Amino acid sequence: MFYLAARMARHRVAGLIAVACATLGGAALVSAVGVIAESGLRGHPSPGRLASADVVVSAPQTYAVPEDLPITLPDRAGVPSALVARLASLPGVTAAIGDVTVPAALIGADGRVTPVDGHNWTSLSLTAPSPAPSASPGTSPGTSPGTEGGGRPTGIPDGLAAPSGDSEIALDAATAAAAGVGTGGTVRLSADGRTGDYRVTAVLDAGGPGVFFDDATAIALTGRTEDRVDLVALRTEPGRADEVADAARALDAGLTVTTGTARGDIADPETAAGRSMLPIMAGSLSGVTLMIIGIIVGGALAVSLTGQRRELALLRAVGATPRQIRRLATRQALIVTVAASVPGAALGYLVAARFRELLVAVGLAPAALPLQWSPLPGVAGVLLMVLTAWIAALAAVSGIATMPATEAVAGSRTEPRTPSVRRFSAGLVVLAGANALAVTPLISRTEIGAATTAMAGILAAIGLAMAGPGLLSRAGRVMARRLPARASAPTWLAIANTRGYAVRTAAAVSTLAVAVVFTLTYAFSHTTVLAGATRDQADGTVAQLAVTAPELGRVPSELTGAVAAVPGVTGAAMVGGTTVLWTSRMFGDEIVEPSEAAVLTPEAAAVLDLGVRDGDLAGLTGATVAIDATTASARRAGVGSEVTLVLGDGTSVTARVAAVYERGLGFGPVVLARDLAAGHSSGLDQRLLVRTDGSASARDRVAELVASRPGVALDSAAPDPVAVPSELWLNIAVLGVLLGYLLLGIANKLVAATSARRDELTLLRLTGATPAQVRAMLRREAVLIWVFATAGGAGLAVLPLMLLSLGFLGRPWPAGPWWLGPAVVAVVGLIAFLSIEIPGRRVLRSTAVTV
Repeated sequence: MFYLAARMARHRVAGLIAVACATLGGAALVSAVGVIAESGLRGHPSPGRLASADVVVSAPQTYAVPEDLPITLPDRAGVPSALVARLASLPGVTAAIGDVTVPAALIGADGRVTPVDGHNWTSLSLTAPSPAPSASPGTSPGTSPGTEGGGRPTGIPDGLAAPSGDSEIALDAATAAAAGVGTGGTVRLSADGRTGDYRVTAVLDAGGPGVFFDDATAIALTGRTEDRVDLVALRTEPGRADEVADAARALDAGLTVTTGTARGDIADPETAAGRSMLPIMAGSLSGVTLMIIGIIVGGALAVSLTGQRRELALLRAVGATPRQIRRLATRQALIVTVAASVPGAALGYLVAARFRELLVAVGLAPAALPLQWSPLPGVAGVLLMVLTAWIAALAAVSGIATMPATEAVAGSRTEPRTPSVRRFSAGLVVLAGANALAVTPLISRTEIGAATTAMAGILAAIGLAMAGPGLLSRAGRVMARRLPARASAPTWLAIANTRGYAVRTAAAVSTLAVAVVFTLTYAFSHTTVLAGATRDQADGTVAQLAVTAPELGRVPSELTGAVAAVPGVTGAAMVGGTTVLWTSRMFGDEIVEPSEAAVLTPEAAAVLDLGVRDGDLAGLTGATVAIDATTASARRAGVGSEVTLVLGDGTSVTARVAAVYERGLGFGPVVLARDLAAGHSSGLDQRLLVRTDGSASARDRVAELVASRPGVALDSAAPDPVAVPSELWLNIAVLGVLLGYLLLGIANKLVAATSARRDELTLLRLTGATPAQVRAMLRREAVLIWVFATAGGAGLAVLPLMLLSLGFLGRPWPAGPWWLGPAVVAVVGLIAFLSIEIPGRRVLRSTAVTV
């Protein structure tokens, strides 16, 4: 059977080219996405300052989700400072060093701002060479862990004065030279939103840029209310790192203990958080990718096997069983699939490198995370293509494999007179289900609700593919009855072929309709959501000005009062952002939803109008939150209710609802009081929104004040209508790649289908039709396919997009580029025309054969 399948494949190369191209491209896409997912699962950033530590102990940086991937937390929780001494006493530990990192910025005399990381003085030991085991067996009683007597970090030369109190620092040599300051000098520095003058007690070689504070000062600058350090780095005796790691885990089961490359996740939690999103993003992309691949591969195999109907029917006539016919078809498909998908999988590794560059450029992948290379994504790509081709081949050959032998021979030249009623009915059910799914945005004005629009469009396209033969057969009968008597022979033949070969025509129409509906729903759903969010932000921002300080890390806290005191200013409030995790239960399972959250002060009501329907933003004090109306309805919470959520550092809190608001699309589903987020988030005070009386003098006074503060900038508070989120750039890129693959697969399918009509076109020539008449017939068929595909695709996209627009914009048309629709129609028409015209001309130039 394998030999016969190979012979048939070799003699049907033209019909199988479309299958080969589809599986090659599909394997490349799947393996590329697989490399990204594997990098998110196995990759780690460089350990950086922690490279000299054998074991790193920290609070958990992930939130465990039952039966799902853990969610990486964006902020550090910290561990008690007292833990350092306990870890230092473990057998095999030569040094235990508590580390604290604080974003800071040096402000030069000329106003130039230099961002730099601040650390506690004790952590300087991390950059010093490891001491010999006998020199420091542990921490002596009465000394700070990781330090020698007198508070000097281990391994640091004598003669360096440690900073003391909250007005002294030590600098590394490069930073000191850039700031033009030496030992005993004074430098201006901003940290934790506070700016002040610090005396430099030492200039040292720290192995990299850094500012070093007194330990107590560094801990205070983290904003935490408890005495905590970010992590504890342990140096161990040679060969005892694993033993020490096990002992540390036994000391406290709630700690995260890492060794080897995993230390990088603790050293760079921002990169680790970005890493954790890669498998989720890859999973979301793979769903749409595999759906498109399945449609293209299935359609290409259907065309290929349709061209072999005569051979397969003759095999049935000479005694081949249905099982043998199915095995012949599937093995033929598998031969081509394996031959094409193996180089496609190899190509996927090159695509993955370019894809990573795109993700880094749009901010969706951390630049510090390297790709992980292994054979697994390539093997997965090949296996998925083999499975897809096997299922598609079984579906394509099922009809001829099961029909009686005499009927198979009779039907090998023509299609069934009446398309399958069950297939037609099932297609109508799928179309109805797609329309029902499209109603979701009217009920849920969220990004999840908007995502159902594209899903409804794709589902409707699948329904069209199932019901297409029945619809086209009916449409062909209607056109034939209404065809005027003066219609030309090519027009009559084109309509007759549409009616007589409804399955063949429906295959072309449905795949082109998929391109139309996929492009329109996928693109316009994102632009409409973006427009709705921008409108919410614009309507809800009553402030005219925004003060930012990107180089300082956050807006200095003292600036709020200074700006509020400017004549003409009617309101000023700090705005920040963080991430929270909502936990809920669905069908008995715990569901965890990460969500962006704004951080506001009680003064926010003067600069923001969130459309509060109940409560008051002035109540955002202490452990309080405000939630949007959709969240309030879903969680059955209102003003005065208590909700439980997890903050960005993993701290679970119970907060009282102070307000319920309408504009959740623009401002997120939840708003935290600054009091609640303080000490748990690094995203506080990112902007100072300022509302004035609208006079030019008030703006000028604010601008003058801001200009006198180095590192601070003044901008408009209005949202940028042309700003495109990084997620949308990714969606545009993915849409382009998938659409290109889809259109290429459609073109290959149409070319193969036209080439398979050699006998049919030759028969027309033998009965007297001229080449010009045959070409005219093919062109009219292309026009009919184009009209049916664009009308069907656009019709399937209209209802989901209209409901989405009503839910998000309050109008029946979506937001987005007006030219996208005409461009899609033109591209589909061009592909339909060229994919039929060019192979048709080639067939007509060949020598006529006897049929």
